[in-house]
Amino acid sequence: METDTHDHYAPALPERATWPAIAKGLRHRCPNCGEGALYERYLKLRTECPACGEDLSHARADDGPAYLSILVTAKIMGTLQLVTYEQLQPEPWVMAVTFSVGVTVMALALLPRFKGLIVGVQWAKRMHGF
Repeated sequence: METDTHDHYAPALPERATWPAIAKGLRHRCPNCGEGALYERYLKLRTECPACGEDLSHARADDGPAYLSILVTAKIMGTLQLVTYEQLQPEPWVMAVTFSVGVTVMALALLPRFKGLIVGVQWAKRMHGF
């Protein structure tokens, strides 16, 4: 009987803590060391961490951050808009201007944080080649 030489298993890689990696990503920091900046520009990920050298080129956030930003912004601002209208009954133009600015600012503020969150999860779970 012939033995299969490929029947051995590679040693298991050590687990990475997910929640600390998420917290670091939310702060726009490297999920490995928490020191290096995660982004070169607003949403442009660095290819590697400037502090620890961790390879970040494998991260693939795709549309996830945008979906999360829209979901959270719509829920919070929609509820706030309803409460504001019910309690204060401001003029329609005041509502339109203030909530348009508020929604835009909130969505743009959440977008890089949610991208960092997704990169942190991918790093911790060793997804996409991490």
